[in-house]
Amino acid sequence: MIKANIAGISPRMISKNALTVVDKLNRNGYEAYVVGGCLRDLLLGKKPKDFDVATNARPEQIQAVFQRQCRLVGRRFRLAHVMFGRDIIEVATFRANHTESKNENQARQNEDGMLLRDNVYGTLEQDAERRDFTVNALYYNPKDNTIHDYYQGIEDLKAGKLRLIGNPATRYQEDPVRMLRSVRFMAKLDMFLDKPSEEPIRQLAPLLRNIPPARLFDESLKLLQAGFGVKAYRLMREYGLFEQLFPSLTPYFTEKNDSFAERMIEKALTSTDERVADKLRINPAFLFAAFFWYPLREKVEILKNEGGLNNHDAYALASNEVLDQCCSALAAPRRHTGVIRDIWFLQLQLTKRSGKYPAVTMSHPKFRAAYDLLAMRAEIEGGEAIELATWWHEYQFSNEEQRHNLVKEQNKNAPKKKRYYRPRKRNKAKAAA
Repeated sequence: MIKANIAGISPRMISKNALTVVDKLNRNGYEAYVVGGCLRDLLLGKKPKDFDVATNARPEQIQAVFQRQCRLVGRRFRLAHVMFGRDIIEVATFRANHTESKNENQARQNEDGMLLRDNVYGTLEQDAERRDFTVNALYYNPKDNTIHDYYQGIEDLKAGKLRLIGNPATRYQEDPVRMLRSVRFMAKLDMFLDKPSEEPIRQLAPLLRNIPPARLFDESLKLLQAGFGVKAYRLMREYGLFEQLFPSLTPYFTEKNDSFAERMIEKALTSTDERVADKLRINPAFLFAAFFWYPLREKVEILKNEGGLNNHDAYALASNEVLDQCCSALAAPRRHTGVIRDIWFLQLQLTKRSGKYPAVTMSHPKFRAAYDLLAMRAEIEGGEAIELATWWHEYQFSNEEQRHNLVKEQNKNAPKKKRYYRPRKRNKAKAAA
C-alpha cells in the first residue's frame, strides 16, 4: 500500500460520481475502491475514458443501495451500472478463483479452459489475483488516499512493461480476448509485452474463434478505431491475431505486405487515426468497406466472367457473399452493413458522369464516404481511378455553371445510346388484297 500523492494521484483527479459511489457503499458498510484502467491512465498522464469501482458488495446488494439509479447487467460476468445521467459508473464485485466454487451457476468453463461464467465472489486480495495485467490491478481508497498495488503494477508502468498476472497460457485460455487486449494496450500505451506473456499468443490465437462474433466486432472497433489503428493492425499481424478476426482477408496477404488489399487496409487505418486525432466523426462502416473492397472486386469479376452477370447484379450478389463471410467472424450490426453496401454500390455510380447521374450521385447521404474510398483507390491503383477521383474532386467544389460544363464535356465523350425502332405493323386488310 502506498500514499496516492507519492504516485501523483489526488482525489480531485478522480470522477466525482465514482467517489460518490465509493462513499455511499462505504456508508452502507461495504468495502469499495476506484480500480483498474482509470488509475493506470492517470499514472501515465492520460485522461481516463471512464472510472470503475470494485467492492465486496454483491450485485443485488449494490442495487439495494442505489435502487432505481442502478441496473444489473451481464450473465457471464455479473455487474452493476450506477447511472448519473449519461455518466455510468461500472461496479464489479470482488472475484475469486474458480477453485473456490463447485456451483455451475457461479463458475463454468469449456473444454479449452474458457470461462463461460465468472461469478465466484471473494476478497480484495483474491480480486487482484484475478485481474488480467499488473498495471490494471491497482485499487484507490479515497478514505485514506492510498493505492493498493499487489503485483508491482506501478513499477511495470514506469518500465513500460505489460505483464499478465498468473500463468499466461491459462489466463489467455480463460478469456482469449485477453490476447487482443494485450495488443490494444501495447498500441495505446506504447508499452511492450514481457516474454512470458508474449510467447503463448501465436499458438493460442485460434481460440478467438470460440468468442461470439458480436463481442469480436466490438473488440475490433476498440483496436482499430481509437486512434492507434495502424500500430494495432501491425501488432495483430505480427502475432497472428488479425487473421482470426478477418479470416476472409488472409488470401490477400503477401510476404512484402504490398498487395492492393494490404495497402488499402493501411491507408484506411491511417485516415481513421488522423480523423480521431482531429476529433472528427468516424464510422466503422467506412473502415470495413475499405478493408473488403478488393475481395469484393475479385468476386464481382468472377461472377461477371463465369456467371455472365451484368455489373449491377454482380455487385449485389458479391456484396452478399463478402458480407456473409465477414459477419461469420465479426457480427457487424445491420446499420453498418447497409452503409457498407451503399459505399460499394456508389463506386459503380461514380463512374457515371453524364446527364443527371452526377447530381443524383452527389445527393446520396453516403457520397462523401464513397468519394473518400475512391480517393484511396486512386492512390493505390493509379490510372483511370486518378482521373475519376480528380474529376469528382473538381465537381464537388465547383459552382453550378462549372458543374454544367464538366458534365457537358462528359456528355460529348459518353457513348451514344442505340435507338431501336419497332417495325411498323402492316395492315392485314391491305396485305390480304
